[in-house]
Amino acid sequence: MIVAYGIANLLQSVAAARTTLHHTFDPGLLLRLASHRTYLVGLGCQVGGFVLAFLARRDLPLFLVQASVAAGLGVTAILGVLVLKWRLPTAEVALLVLLFAGITGLVLSAQPAPSRQLGTAGLAALAVALALIAVLGFFAVRLHGAPGSVALGSLAGLAFSAAAVAARPLASASTAEALVRDPLLYLLVAHSVVGQLLLGLAMQRGSTTAAVAAMDAAGAVPAAIVGLLLLGDRIWPGREWLAGLGFLATLAAVIGLTRYAEPQHHHEVARDRDRGMVPAGVPVRPRR
Repeated sequence: MIVAYGIANLLQSVAAARTTLHHTFDPGLLLRLASHRTYLVGLGCQVGGFVLAFLARRDLPLFLVQASVAAGLGVTAILGVLVLKWRLPTAEVALLVLLFAGITGLVLSAQPAPSRQLGTAGLAALAVALALIAVLGFFAVRLHGAPGSVALGSLAGLAFSAAAVAARPLASASTAEALVRDPLLYLLVAHSVVGQLLLGLAMQRGSTTAAVAAMDAAGAVPAAIVGLLLLGDRIWPGREWLAGLGFLATLAAVIGLTRYAEPQHHHEVARDRDRGMVPAGVPVRPRR
């Protein structure tokens, strides 16, 4: 799962760097991205990662699965070194070690258990959240620079977080028919599409680092809290401290890796523009 998301991040960022800038809440951005073969290959990897994450949510708590999804950026950084010849400074090596340690802590502290069901109130809350995120995104898209990146990235993270909350009980569906008939499936898809669009718009504003950091925080933290409070997510007794440290270490490492990766992304984009390959835009790291 982590490897699949890492490959998807790299391929989709290359395609998004070659896509013209959008200034409105326009789903056409996703269609423009889909015109790039590299993006479609990355999307295939992303779908594979999504399926693996969906299956993992059947028994594993959201704080582990969401942190693992975010940890795909570590794989992206390693692939950037191997494929795009990114530099790997000492600080980035330390962050990769911290990321591995954080995920290890979460794996050791997470207690597998099936999810509780959300019920009618939970379904209504997810539907209201979808409408609210879309409305806020319609206005936030007018922001530019770092404020726009943070606002849109945070909203994207909330959409992905809601999708993860919907996926946890949905993964327990006993048959394909029950899966298709469950309203959670359609809420999951809707939140994922809105989140993907918001993330693309966020990355086309001023700061890739700000957008990704906001998305990772807004995507991981709310889902982890909802999972523990409402969905029956469990931590092995006596290992609560390990789960907390592991979660914080993973999130800090992901945000740090984003900060180091951004200048190298921009260097590649600037070099391609000089060769006449890139019309406009900045790198994007689409997600789950």
